[in-house]
Amino acid sequence: MNRQQRPMAAAALLPPGKSTAEKERKSNSVHRLFPLLLLTLYAIASVLRLALSSPFPTAFVQPSASSSSTFSAESRQEAESLKTHIPSETHHVQAEEENPVPAPPPCSALIDGTAVSRNEAAAFVCCDRSHIRSDLCYARGDIRTDSASSSVLVHGMSSAAEAIRPYTRKWDPAITRTIQEISIRPANGSRRACDVRHEGVPALLFSNGGYTGNLYHEFSDGLIPLYVTAQRFRGEVVLVVAEYRPWWLARYRPLLERLTKYKMVDFSRDNRVHCFSEMIVGLRIHGELIIDPWLMPNGNSVRDFQALLLEGYNAVARSNPSLPAPESPPFLRSLVRSTRREPAGRCSRSRRPRIAVFVRKGCRVLVNLRELVRACQRTGFDVQIIEPRRGTPLDVIHRALAPADAMLAVHGAAVTHFLFMRPSSALIQVVPLGLEKPAEEFYGEPARRLGLEYMAYKITPEESTLSKLYDRRSAVLVNTSVITDRGWQEMKKIYLDKQNVKLNLTRFGKVLAKAYSHVCVARSGIE
Repeated sequence: MNRQQRPMAAAALLPPGKSTAEKERKSNSVHRLFPLLLLTLYAIASVLRLALSSPFPTAFVQPSASSSSTFSAESRQEAESLKTHIPSETHHVQAEEENPVPAPPPCSALIDGTAVSRNEAAAFVCCDRSHIRSDLCYARGDIRTDSASSSVLVHGMSSAAEAIRPYTRKWDPAITRTIQEISIRPANGSRRACDVRHEGVPALLFSNGGYTGNLYHEFSDGLIPLYVTAQRFRGEVVLVVAEYRPWWLARYRPLLERLTKYKMVDFSRDNRVHCFSEMIVGLRIHGELIIDPWLMPNGNSVRDFQALLLEGYNAVARSNPSLPAPESPPFLRSLVRSTRREPAGRCSRSRRPRIAVFVRKGCRVLVNLRELVRACQRTGFDVQIIEPRRGTPLDVIHRALAPADAMLAVHGAAVTHFLFMRPSSALIQVVPLGLEKPAEEFYGEPARRLGLEYMAYKITPEESTLSKLYDRRSAVLVNTSVITDRGWQEMKKIYLDKQNVKLNLTRFGKVLAKAYSHVCVARSGIE
């Protein structure tokens, strides 16, 4: 049989009109369609069941009055169960989750005044311990002081007692341990009578211990954080001071009177029961001598703090015209006039630029002070030498700095006086060996934030008296990080306590010239 005849022979063996393959395809199609038909019918039945059982009109079925009346309790429960995707017996739990009791605002928001409690009638205490520098607590309710036990009693307080040391150096355990601990605790039924009731005025409780006595720390750890925390009350706050120091109040009264309208409470010695409805314990701090506007609800900055500071001390100067002239107190030397003959019309329309030079005693002393004064005179500055002591009245130092266009000081607490300098003034900080980091963090950045022209003069090993105590190849002179990495105490022992400064006046003269030029440009803009 040839090739063309073979297919014809195979086809002859099949039934007429149909093939085996065609039969198999039809059989498979029937088997496939049957399950699909069942699924379709089940889907239609489910949709109709949902539509008829729903208590609401739908796009599928609009139930008649008769059909609505035939709803049984079981079908309604089933419909609700389908609607919420949970068993019907737990509907009450779901309802509570859908309408939860409002959570209280974050504690930090209550402290900062950016939120209020939704239930002001209930006693409430919370603490914000999230910051590395300080803890703060907030209390609301019937609050009574108990100085004998260093406690703040809150009647109706349901939470556990809180303990807090209200000082802004939490990260420094050595000093924090010395701070009086305040307990905020439930009254446990005992309700001592109020000796002083402060109706509608909140309290702010903080410690005046720690490093108080050092000018830098008095501002950085105390006054600026106090402003950050208290300014939102606009004077309507009572300051309750633990470890109260009368001289501190006398020294800073012009500023404190602008933060509160009320007499301060000596928490440690005043045994009377003071009653409040709201209290903050602790102070908010942003950093070293700074106020971060982004963290302030009203956007205030360190310039706003300075404005309040100067307002207070300017008021003292106006109200006490009998105070001695700035040049006459014993800590102020006589003004030294410039020896430079200024070209006509440049930087001398009314008076010569003045530079205030702060002089230290004991350590980090300017060894060649006389030569420095002459260099300042040659540059064109009148020179005011200031030798502050611990008890020097700030209002008199303020009057001495008021006419100054520039300020010069070796790194130390006295540099803090730049807070009394006018914006656009120049600040020259002489930075001894090993103190570059604290010089920038404590004074450099804050001065720039205040709008001063900051100039850091970093001395060379040859300008440090340590060069006479150590070999010129010693790490103390050429690799100061070896010492500073050992910690604060080691750095203090060598670089803070053992070092004086002898300026290279040729090198330093360039800094003086830059400061003088800046002052002239700034004054020409003002005048």
